[in-house]
Amino acid sequence: MNGFISQNINQIRQQLPSHVRLIAITKQVSVIGMREAYGAGIRDFGENRLQEALLKQEQLQDLPDICWHFIGHLQTNKGRKVLEKFQWIHSVDSLKLASRLNELAGEIGKTPQVCLQVKVLADPNKYGWEIPELLADLPQLDHFSGLKIQGLMTILPLGLSEAETFGAFRELSLLSEKISQANWLHLQMQELSMGMSADYKFAVSAGATMIRLGRIIFGARMS
Repeated sequence: MNGFISQNINQIRQQLPSHVRLIAITKQVSVIGMREAYGAGIRDFGENRLQEALLKQEQLQDLPDICWHFIGHLQTNKGRKVLEKFQWIHSVDSLKLASRLNELAGEIGKTPQVCLQVKVLADPNKYGWEIPELLADLPQLDHFSGLKIQGLMTILPLGLSEAETFGAFRELSLLSEKISQANWLHLQMQELSMGMSADYKFAVSAGATMIRLGRIIFGARMS
């Protein structure tokens, strides 16, 4: 790859505030490409397919300081394995899933860091809480001692204008502040996982603390 990945990472980092965590999304990226990203300073890798991730984790055991982020839709029957193999889960998208993960975490002695996935805008192709649903479920989520609920995550619909994109990210940021300031909750939403290759600059402007970049780092891949 002759430094292509490293060059992309360095260019992106120059544009980012120091507090923004860059997660490299490595779906269909080779282990060779991941090693180049690691050499360029990446320690956070995101995967959305469990089986693919497990193979890569096996091949990258010599890099023990990698932090693994699960970012795809998570079926409850895969929850135990994801809890065992990932430090972060960005895609906790329902009370049912959160409840099951909380139970499993207690059984296996893990306390994963998670983000709650929110549908800021209506989108039949995305998972996640709609905002009123999330607000209604917060009292129960607040008592899940097996999960470290760190913040909110969103994936926006395709085809938005720049103003709509920024506005949606800003809405998630305001929701995060609202939850953190609620004196009847213990939850503190310190993280905002939002922004991908096409829209991460708007996400950063709106307050993202974690961005999830794949194509802009590794180039186009098969879907």
